[in-house]
Amino acid sequence: MKKLTWLALVMSLVLIVAACGKKNDNAGSGSSPSASASASASDSASPSPSESAAGKTYKIGISQIVEHPSLDATREGFLAALKDAGLEEGKNLTVDFNTAQGDPSNNTAIAQKLANDKDDLVLGIATPSAQALVQNVKNAPILFAAVTDPLAAQIVKDMNAPGGNVTGASDTNPEATTKLVEFIAANFPKVKTVGLVINEGETNAVVMAKKAEEELGKKGIKLIKAPVTNTSEVKQAAESLVGKADAFYITLDNMVVSGVDSIIQVAQKNKIPFFSSDRDTVEKGAFATVGFKYYDHGYQVGQMAADILLHGKKPGDMPVLMQQKLDLILNLKVAKDYGIEVTDAMKNAVQDQSQNLIQ
Repeated sequence: MKKLTWLALVMSLVLIVAACGKKNDNAGSGSSPSASASASASDSASPSPSESAAGKTYKIGISQIVEHPSLDATREGFLAALKDAGLEEGKNLTVDFNTAQGDPSNNTAIAQKLANDKDDLVLGIATPSAQALVQNVKNAPILFAAVTDPLAAQIVKDMNAPGGNVTGASDTNPEATTKLVEFIAANFPKVKTVGLVINEGETNAVVMAKKAEEELGKKGIKLIKAPVTNTSEVKQAAESLVGKADAFYITLDNMVVSGVDSIIQVAQKNKIPFFSSDRDTVEKGAFATVGFKYYDHGYQVGQMAADILLHGKKPGDMPVLMQQKLDLILNLKVAKDYGIEVTDAMKNAVQDQSQNLIQ
């Protein structure tokens, strides 16, 4: 009886130990799925550079000829439109910004780099940068901004149906030059000659100068050019026009706009009214222009980018956009510096006086 009892106790202990071992095995097995889950969560918290947990992270390359207020505002407006469309830098958007530092020869190297990067979309800001992208980037959508004449620059062949992988927005409206010349002729009857500092190597500057010369000629005003080949020559060129020109004018010439402070100094020192082709130069110290906000121009192109990236639109099917909202913009703060008496007629010519009478 005692032997049977002892045997029963031994068998019971064996069964209990076996059961515990099996339980421990299960416990170990149970911890593994938990660890796997953690590893999986960790993996998803560290997405690959091209994708985020919420979806794709887009990569955009930007090539800009030089940094100055108008072009910088264009870029800022472009990125703001993408943000409003749901693509925000640092979250689901990577932006590779490159500037050629005003040297057109740098544009090719930047364009080749962006072509090799295989971005989802590239943006060229200003004519030389856009031209280099068109020549080098074949496998990504190309947008352009701050380009005065995309046809003359051979960036597109048709404004309404660009074809291929390129489209964008021009930063000009032919009526802007016409309206500015009409304003000069109507309010500055003593102006018979207008001096223009120009980089004749920049296509958009040449196109706009030709347009200005035609419009001024209709009013009996002569255009005098002072060519430059780099920004350091801008001041000397402006000084060469003193005594020859009754007023100064500049086009959307990136090299000249980059050195526009020296033109402002020369014009104010010699009481020569200074007219520009962009709002930002007026905000810096020129007297007047007929134009628009470059931030709005960039925003317009950013909306095109969102349509391509998020809605699958093809660049070649998207017409090149033009600037439609033009207004006279006057800087009243600097009028005295140029010896200008601002009349009510001048002010009344400004449609949006709350925005475009700078005072």
